[in-house]
Amino acid sequence: MRKISLFIAMSLDGYIADSKGSVNWLQGQGDGEDMDTYSEFIKDVDTILMGWNTYHQIVTELSPDKWIYHDFITYVLTHNEETSSEKIRFVNKNPADLIKSLKKEKGKDIWICGGANLVQQLVNQDFIDRYHITIIPTLLGSGVRLFKNAEHEVKLRLLDARSYNGMIDLNYVRR
Repeated sequence: MRKISLFIAMSLDGYIADSKGSVNWLQGQGDGEDMDTYSEFIKDVDTILMGWNTYHQIVTELSPDKWIYHDFITYVLTHNEETSSEKIRFVNKNPADLIKSLKKEKGKDIWICGGANLVQQLVNQDFIDRYHITIIPTLLGSGVRLFKNAEHEVKLRLLDARSYNGMIDLNYVRR
């Protein structure tokens, strides 16, 4: 069965964006080699889920000239009326219902790309099987917190941890 994986970076104090919504701080300490954990991760993925704010930030700030996830089917959860394409599908439905239907389809794993609201809904309903979190060596103090308002405890098992360029990759599965 298809697995649901969160692959995301956060500051040491738990934020995925600063107080202005910026992610310009997403980098190591600058004195070491970076590992390509992204390429390793996406080998097992063919579908991406993201919220509207994440999608909007990608197409307006991070990569306005080119859709960077062209190798995947991307579902954007939104209340906005948008026209879907073959690769980008705008859906206005409950994330849990979408996950349930996608898990029934054949395919590789499903990547939860962001944002925090979508992640929290899926955490609260125990839909995330794997947590791949990169800790960035930055303290933001405020911003968009990745995990907040949890409805219950989620116990995890550490699969591995790697350190490079001041960053730490943590890989967990639910136990």
